[in-house]
Amino acid sequence: MQLASKMRYITAQFHAYLENNIWQINAAHANEMARLLFRKTSVLPGVRITQKVEANALFAIIPPEIIKPLQDKYFFYVWDEARSEVRWMTSFDTTVGDIESFTDCLQSLLTAVKSGLLKQ
Repeated sequence: MQLASKMRYITAQFHAYLENNIWQINAAHANEMARLLFRKTSVLPGVRITQKVEANALFAIIPPEIIKPLQDKYFFYVWDEARSEVRWMTSFDTTVGDIESFTDCLQSLLTAVKSGLLKQ
């Protein structure tokens, strides 16, 4: 491993991050936002959560025709294309408003699919 030439600057950031438990505060917030995302999306018809929510990731199977329109507005990965399984992540800066606008968009797309307005 190579030492950075300005190691004291890097060390100062890590020191504050660890000493003041900022890492724990950030992680707790990200995990809480994932649980909120779970509560909001798991009740939507057409969404099937595939894994327990134990951190800041949510895995769901959604209709394949809504993946692209949803990705046009929100960044996420397709985890398993054959199953139409996606991975949604939350982070230290995810807000309740972010979750609400995401689930509103998701719900609109699911309604469009059910109404036959959105086809693959």
